[in-house]
Amino acid sequence: MIKILFICHGNICRSTMAQFVMEYMVEQKGLSEHFYIDSAATSTEEIGNGPHHGTVRKMREMGIPMRAHRAVQLRRDDYEKYDYLIGMDRWNEKNILRIIGSDPQGKVSSLLDYTPRKGQEIADPWYTGNFDETYRDVDEGCRGLLDYLLTHELSDLQ
Repeated sequence: MIKILFICHGNICRSTMAQFVMEYMVEQKGLSEHFYIDSAATSTEEIGNGPHHGTVRKMREMGIPMRAHRAVQLRRDDYEKYDYLIGMDRWNEKNILRIIGSDPQGKVSSLLDYTPRKGQEIADPWYTGNFDETYRDVDEGCRGLLDYLLTHELSDLQ
């Protein structure tokens, strides 16, 4: 089983969107039993809060189901629990490393690193208010990540 943790600053916008988009993509391919997907925050600001109303609206608009979710903070022991810790921007990656200490197994990456836009960041709708742009970024990143995983981790299933 491949365990993925999407991480952003507050765990109410980008990381939850990535979680639900990836879960939907995996389900559409009939691969749900091969994945465990969740999300977390690097900060404590939104702990216990549900997804941002803009994320909820965009997921509904796109027909992507959401399950119950409350923001949680990344913990040091999450490094051992997950195969992939995926941040939405470089600041997230810096804070992920601050929390986990180090990344000797190379588990930390940025979502757009799995696309031709490697090195770019997922637009943060908390500041932009543009959940459409964030969705486009997240969708592109999740498609790239899933293609990568199907090629490198689950090639025997294709």
